[in-house]
Amino acid sequence: MMSISRGLQISAVLATTFLLASGVWAGGHSTPNPNAKPVDKSKELPVRKIPNIPPAAEAYYAPDDYHFIAQTQDSDAQSPEGSRIGGALTYIFTDDGKNMRRINDHGQDACSYFFPDQQRIVWTSTKDHMDMPLGDWGSQDEYPQGAELYTSDLDGKNIVRLTNNEWYEAEVSISPNGEWIVFGRQIDGNLNLWRMRPDGSDEQQITFTEDWQPGAPFYLPDNETIMFRAWRSSEYGKIQPTPMTVFTIKHDGTELTQRTFDRDMNWAPYPASNGRHYVFVRVVDGNWEVFLGDLAGGEPVRLTYNLGFDGLPSLSKDGTKMLFARSEPGRGNLSTYVMDMSSFDLGPDAYKGIPDTVLPENPHFVTDFTVQR
Repeated sequence: MMSISRGLQISAVLATTFLLASGVWAGGHSTPNPNAKPVDKSKELPVRKIPNIPPAAEAYYAPDDYHFIAQTQDSDAQSPEGSRIGGALTYIFTDDGKNMRRINDHGQDACSYFFPDQQRIVWTSTKDHMDMPLGDWGSQDEYPQGAELYTSDLDGKNIVRLTNNEWYEAEVSISPNGEWIVFGRQIDGNLNLWRMRPDGSDEQQITFTEDWQPGAPFYLPDNETIMFRAWRSSEYGKIQPTPMTVFTIKHDGTELTQRTFDRDMNWAPYPASNGRHYVFVRVVDGNWEVFLGDLAGGEPVRLTYNLGFDGLPSLSKDGTKMLFARSEPGRGNLSTYVMDMSSFDLGPDAYKGIPDTVLPENPHFVTDFTVQR
């Protein structure tokens, strides 16, 4: 069982694979943070908890904005000992809690995503490397090696293995046109972004970094720009919470663009289909809270007000709903919630291209993120 203070120590937990940023996963219970200040929950937009589903997190909507895929705690999964994060398998649910379907039944799984035609999915699993160390999905120093990428149909059948090595591959998503898969690959402790075709062909490395650790990549609506967050290994665990920066980059490795200009923990960014806004997580007064950011610049809008943990947000394709993980103080496990985002204009009809970012006052510039070939 891992406390919230422990969660803050590992605040560099990756946005698309990590089940327990708050320390309330795998049957544990959250411990009220003594540094947290009271919050006014009346400020929240309408929120509802999805009923009838097991503890789950890192959920992403299907194109129909009704089904979603998530990594879900399951006793059939391999589970690391102690406070290490793991023990999940891939499930598909509906956001009214009426339907549930398991995709994989062994190993341990992480990130997953729907193809835009909603006929297939991509997911991460160690199912073919169950003899390797179980690792810790929440620590960059112990990511499970042998985590491979797979595609299957919506019943978990017709599985195609896309990668074949003993590295860590996860944090996977798909371009809106379905032509590219983007993911994170860690080799010898160094994480970088890669892309490949849906059949596993035409692998191309996008970033070539050392100290910086890029991850959680998601395509913007133009099908060539990728949003991601990154932190420095040299700061990981030494500064709490770990500073994280949001960037965009073209998927051919050009046009790296810094998008946040502070030393905050800008964690788990997920883009809206309007090509401008995104949801992400910061720690505020000791609480993990979700915000709405704007690539055009300006102050982000706080969305959640909760003494427990709120994180791992993602948006529906039409921009009207947000999935996120929440724990209430003193209660066990993360539950999946839906927030009504219809008061914002986040859908594809509002897409007008990807804006430049207006610099804030006193920006903190990143000068040591190198993209080398």
